[in-house]
Amino acid sequence: MKLGRLGVWTFLDTTSAAASVQLARRLEALGYAALWIPEAVGRDPFAFLAYIAAHTDRLVLATGIANIYARDPMAMRAIQKTMAELSGRFVLGLGVSHEHLVSGLRQHEYKKPVAAMSAYLDAMQAAFYRGVEPAEDAPIVLAALRPAMLRLARDRARGAHPYFTPPEHTARARAILGSDAWLAPEQMVLRERDPVRARAVARANMQIYLGLPNYVNNLKWLGFTDDDFTDGGSDRLVDAIVAWGDEAAIMRRIEAHYAAGADHVCIQPLRPDGAPGPDVDLLETLAPARRSEAP
Repeated sequence: MKLGRLGVWTFLDTTSAAASVQLARRLEALGYAALWIPEAVGRDPFAFLAYIAAHTDRLVLATGIANIYARDPMAMRAIQKTMAELSGRFVLGLGVSHEHLVSGLRQHEYKKPVAAMSAYLDAMQAAFYRGVEPAEDAPIVLAALRPAMLRLARDRARGAHPYFTPPEHTARARAILGSDAWLAPEQMVLRERDPVRARAVARANMQIYLGLPNYVNNLKWLGFTDDDFTDGGSDRLVDAIVAWGDEAAIMRRIEAHYAAGADHVCIQPLRPDGAPGPDVDLLETLAPARRSEAP
């Protein structure tokens, strides 16, 4: 299965099933290669992607990211095989989530991330499955940020799906992953040319992530300091995480990820009005089909 070059990462939990299918079909027509959806406290991502798969033809469907604490390894192995059998264009993105979601909401014991993921993958591989075997198992990518998890993604999965990272991280990740593993970073994008308005929208979308240790520690690894995390994030940090401006500025950021070693970039198109959901007009503008047709 080919992942393609440009995909879309977005929240759909507040969008109706019918409207989500319409969006997926539109993305397919616009030439986007993949649709990535997260798992948090809303819909089951696998049931929802199976529904979307039944109403699309070519679009790769991926979890970005499914929580390993939400299902035991045997259940996840069954999901991997079932989704592969149903569509043959599914990518299983797995991650260790966050302690407040695991220990707080789910009431599970949150363990050391790399050890927990390694043990989970071992158990998935050994899990018993008696259903119809797909022609090929769905590829697994890991939510990997720091070197140890990136090495696990290299050695035990098809590759890595970093989130909330600039192109500088993509370059470091590629150096660790080597040339063969997939590298599919997420990139927030915002079509807003006014710096004050753009950074206000960006900070509103970044707020939750700046309170999570794994993202903060990763950004410190990249050279950001405590001063960058105060007052909603410094301008330097905001500009590194959210690509804002006109179409040309956004495309330069996407190309920077490719130049740094990304195989696939999944853009998260933030709306300039700050409302939830993707900026569909921006997706129309950035559409691979339209850009390839341009003279």
